[in-house]
Amino acid sequence: MRVFQQNPVLAYGLAVLSSALAFYVRWLLDGDLPPGFPYLTFFPAVILTAFLGGLGPGILCAVLSGLAAWWFFIPPVGFGLSGASALTLVFFAFVVAVDIIVIELMRRALLDLRREQDLTAQLYERQRVMFQELQHRVANNMTFVAALLQIKKRTIDNPQAAGALDEARERLVTMSQIHRRLYDPATLELSIAASLGELCDDLVAAAGGRDVTCSVKAEGVELDTPRLVTLFLLVAEVVTNSLKHAFVDRTCGRILVELIALPEGQASLLISDDGPGFPEATPDLNGRSSLGFGIMQSLAGQLDGVLDFPPGSGAQVRLVFPT
Repeated sequence: MRVFQQNPVLAYGLAVLSSALAFYVRWLLDGDLPPGFPYLTFFPAVILTAFLGGLGPGILCAVLSGLAAWWFFIPPVGFGLSGASALTLVFFAFVVAVDIIVIELMRRALLDLRREQDLTAQLYERQRVMFQELQHRVANNMTFVAALLQIKKRTIDNPQAAGALDEARERLVTMSQIHRRLYDPATLELSIAASLGELCDDLVAAAGGRDVTCSVKAEGVELDTPRLVTLFLLVAEVVTNSLKHAFVDRTCGRILVELIALPEGQASLLISDDGPGFPEATPDLNGRSSLGFGIMQSLAGQLDGVLDFPPGSGAQVRLVFPT
């Protein structure tokens, strides 16, 4: 349709060709049709031309078709005019006029709809670019704050305060990485399992645990991006704690991250390692004995989930939350 609308020569050529083809078909059927069907093959030609070529070509096709039918197929032959032939011509003019007007209105409605769709697509693309730029700036700000903490640490002599700044800086860097990863258009096609796997690999590499393997299993769970950010922060917190405490006296180890769907719209996240386990039987979930446990509990609350620490070999952290 656009080809004919953008090229008037093709559009008007279509009008001439379709009327000629309709005349030829009508001429072939002349001996087989009963009297009273002079326009049988011309109506489709006019409708098709008006739809593809537009108003002008449709009118031209209608005029050529009417003249051809009047000369060859409406008695008296040769532009003769009688009461019956005049009525036939009026009928043809009325029908093709209605067809052309209806088709033209439909074409204009389609053009308006296409313009609105193009405008919507442009607005969506602009909004998407602005949103990505915003997320990029947020991640950059986190990285900048982490760099400021690193600079501030150099001016502090208290080892405990320096350690606290290091811990805060590491968490900001992790948040920045997660933010970039989840809001990067290049990673939108990745599954949750693939994204979690890349996150764990980054954490292991950052901790220098080259012989520590982090296995990820995730299936049947779909979350929106804000909840994914929270979930990834929780995974990063737990995996980072495992890397810090579970493999202190050895060079190799294994961490397992398992995310599965449960009945009734629930999901379970289980993170475990093969280290010595928690130093205390029941970790303090209120964060009084460990900042890390407090962060875990806070992130679990943001997901409306329940956090617990199942007994067993190594350290295990489990979160059950609604999807």
